[in-house]
Amino acid sequence: MSLQELIDSASALSTDEVVTVAHSRDVVLPGKAGVMALITLDNGHDHTKPNTFGPKGLGSLNAALDAALAREEIVAIGVTGKPFILAAGADLTGVPKLTDRDQALALGKIGHGVMRKLVDGGKPSFAFVNGVALGGGLEVALHATYRTVSAAAGMLSTPEVFLGLIPGWGGNFLLPNLIGADNAVKVVVENALNQNKMLSGPDAVKLGIGDVLLDSADFLEQSLLWASKVLTGAVVVERPEIDRGEAWDAAVARGKAFADLKVSGAAPAPYKALELIAAAKDNDRDRGFAAEDEALADLIMSEELRSGLYAFDLVNKRAKRPAGAPDKSLARPVTKVGVVGAGLMAGQLALLFARRLEVPVVLTDLDQERVDRGVGYVHGEIDKLLGKGRLRPDKANQLKALVTGSVDKGAFADADFVIEAVFEELQLKKTIFADLEKIIRPDAVLATNTSSLSVTEMAADLEHPERVVGFHFFNPVAVLPLLEIIRADRTDDATLGTAFAVGKTLKKSCVLVKDAPAFVVNRLLTRFLGEVSAAVDEGTPIPVADKALSALGLPMPPFVLLQLVGLPVALHVAETMNRAYPDRFAVSENLAKVVAAGKTSFYLWPDGKPVVDPEVEALVTVGDSPSTPDDLRTRVLTALAEEIHIMLEEGVVAEPQDIDLCLLLGAGWPFHLGGITPYLDRTGLAEKTNGTRFLPKGVATLP
Repeated sequence: MSLQELIDSASALSTDEVVTVAHSRDVVLPGKAGVMALITLDNGHDHTKPNTFGPKGLGSLNAALDAALAREEIVAIGVTGKPFILAAGADLTGVPKLTDRDQALALGKIGHGVMRKLVDGGKPSFAFVNGVALGGGLEVALHATYRTVSAAAGMLSTPEVFLGLIPGWGGNFLLPNLIGADNAVKVVVENALNQNKMLSGPDAVKLGIGDVLLDSADFLEQSLLWASKVLTGAVVVERPEIDRGEAWDAAVARGKAFADLKVSGAAPAPYKALELIAAAKDNDRDRGFAAEDEALADLIMSEELRSGLYAFDLVNKRAKRPAGAPDKSLARPVTKVGVVGAGLMAGQLALLFARRLEVPVVLTDLDQERVDRGVGYVHGEIDKLLGKGRLRPDKANQLKALVTGSVDKGAFADADFVIEAVFEELQLKKTIFADLEKIIRPDAVLATNTSSLSVTEMAADLEHPERVVGFHFFNPVAVLPLLEIIRADRTDDATLGTAFAVGKTLKKSCVLVKDAPAFVVNRLLTRFLGEVSAAVDEGTPIPVADKALSALGLPMPPFVLLQLVGLPVALHVAETMNRAYPDRFAVSENLAKVVAAGKTSFYLWPDGKPVVDPEVEALVTVGDSPSTPDDLRTRVLTALAEEIHIMLEEGVVAEPQDIDLCLLLGAGWPFHLGGITPYLDRTGLAEKTNGTRFLPKGVATLP
């Protein structure tokens, strides 16, 4: 099929595409350089809905390029985007509808066929990267002969590997041949697997992706001037010679080791991208693009991509419209925040509230020394942000002035929102709330950062239990985006609405959770760790137990996670869950022994590598029934399938998607697995354990 036939066929399937139109106009370049056909990509929406490339959008770009190339008086072609955005890559909304590999293969061929006209068309081409350039958006720029980049551009990347894809429109071939294999591996694989790290405009030019960095204020004018100088020979663009020797192979090997560390072979996309980068060392453009087409088609038709797109949709859509949240008009304004406690968690909360809400925040504790230490921590963190250039001096001074401390809870009298962050002891929290109720206004919200205790019980003896809500953050607070908002039995809509409004302002992804023991993340982590601990108690060596789960590509092994959570905290939550559900949650006697001995980890870390602490080995008592890695992995996943099913029956959250969102954002469940419920469906464990799937067929899986 011809390129136009491919475009027409794919466009017929793209019924819901928001079309990015390629608007072309003639621009007379300065310095008598001639007339440029300047193509501006624009989908007709503001910056909140970025340009994307679907079949129809690529068809529009193809027509604009053909028209410009056919005109003799056009000396060059320029491509830029609407304000702040070049393009945010491919339109992936139609991908789940593809039912055969030929349709998937056509997408790659269309992108390559259209974009390569920028380099094969016979006229010099320029990409003016004025803002966001992700995936296919960056690739259209890579096809151009020359590239200018705005100094204000803040989101440049090839994020495809993060989703379970590869850069499918030239990135795996063009990037290593432009900036070298080492930098290409960093951009395509390492940045993508490092929480989808982005490049700034200056970063991109430093790497060699852009030829020149220009100020944002008059970016297009300066880009046109620079282009005219290139065309007249006043500016000669020189690029470094690419090392095509052993350094290329070493970069690919490093990328593979990094992928092993991040996904442990459980996701095909990074390895496929590395294969293509390795082949780009000797491939010509035709072979390189053809290999990308085949790889892209394979990945589009994979379960892994469907899972990745499902997870992407949860994080980018469901998280922004939390299920069950009250109407936002019910939220009360928050002009002052109180934080009870001045420890590490309290300090993290105070910093977050001050930075995001920009209102006064007061910490209290038992004595002045604790208060001063807590306020000092917050001020110190602000100084760190200042030193890294993430805050201006005036903003840093403003934030410091907002965060104060007091030993007198009377400082909360005019607060609108007070959150406690003290030790996990129910009676202590009840006492604190009883004291606060005598001080704060009747309409002020009382929030608890409890990780496992009953919010309903915490509020039971108060005169106004309706204004108590669970507000559970995850550590480290600045990094993990999840916020579990817990509705107690008598929490009213105004309180809940205020909690959601505050959570949104804090830039957290909020999930409404029923008041049930340990809520979502800690309940499932406790069940998970309980099964692993039980296997160790039965005789499975700790390193074997840790390695058994590595095939899932989890962010860290179970016993390393225990160390991060804190052994006493893990024991406390296990005891809480054992009291609630003794048939499913056991308390490991060995864990209790290790905590009683004052140990903070099962491991020692000589040379940065974990080795089981001999003193811990001497403490624990184990059986003679070890599990194999496969048996332990199945045991753990079966337990999670059972627990999730029970949680959904109990109405802990509205739908399985909320369980998935919580684990993705609060526990580091691998994005490439797409959420735990589709993974359990895909492996058959959901149906085997519970007699039913969690999600209908076609949701996060192939139709």
